[in-house]
Amino acid sequence: MPVAPHAAAPSRSAVDKALDLVEAVSRAPHPVRLTDLAAEVGLHRATAYRILLDLVRRGWVLRAGDRYLPGAAVLRMSASAAGNSLTALARPVLERLSAATSMMVNLQVLEEGGARVIDVVRPERLAMISHLRGELLPLRRFAGPLALVAALEPDARRRWLAGLAENAADVARELAEVERTGAAVERGRNDKLVASVSRAVVADPGAPVCAVTVVGPDAEFDGPGLAFVERELRAATDELVTALTAGAPEAGR
Repeated sequence: MPVAPHAAAPSRSAVDKALDLVEAVSRAPHPVRLTDLAAEVGLHRATAYRILLDLVRRGWVLRAGDRYLPGAAVLRMSASAAGNSLTALARPVLERLSAATSMMVNLQVLEEGGARVIDVVRPERLAMISHLRGELLPLRRFAGPLALVAALEPDARRRWLAGLAENAADVARELAEVERTGAAVERGRNDKLVASVSRAVVADPGAPVCAVTVVGPDAEFDGPGLAFVERELRAATDELVTALTAGAPEAGR
């Protein structure tokens, strides 16, 4: 009796490949490199990279230098990635920055249309200031999106400006100032009593991962107060870059 041939393994669709990558990033115990991701899901490195570009654009994956971790879209749908999420990695940094400055501190990621607030540490004394957790903040009105867009490559920045019509020239000048100083300062545009300072976390030039923003009473952002907050913010974002890019020990790679 002839032996029936083995059925060929079904080819994976583009959706299968994308989901395989999202799942691999989510279950990794640390931010993971492209080569390791491609090997785990059985894809050619170039194919995995092309799919990851779309996943990053859609918010399913975040890129930090040469490593990848779960994006805001994953975090909104499931808590299973919490141990390796941006919020988990950043939370100790946010708490230390809030304690050092006595200010509210939030974490934002860039999405289509603005920056999404994905985590907040708010001291009791500032309970009267809205935390905006989960809100999408527009570029024209908030420090966080300004810091993030200013850290993009010039072509990507121009695409953001193209959608602002008559406000584009003013925002372009603001972005140039943020790029020059390294921080976005917002005072009085949304609330005359509230000010904020934001700095992008950039593990790879032109590709900001997130922004850390310090928010508090405007009166406390004058002169030495602002300089102090900016120093603490710079130290915090530098610490977060280290946390994002450290990854696993070299052994076993």
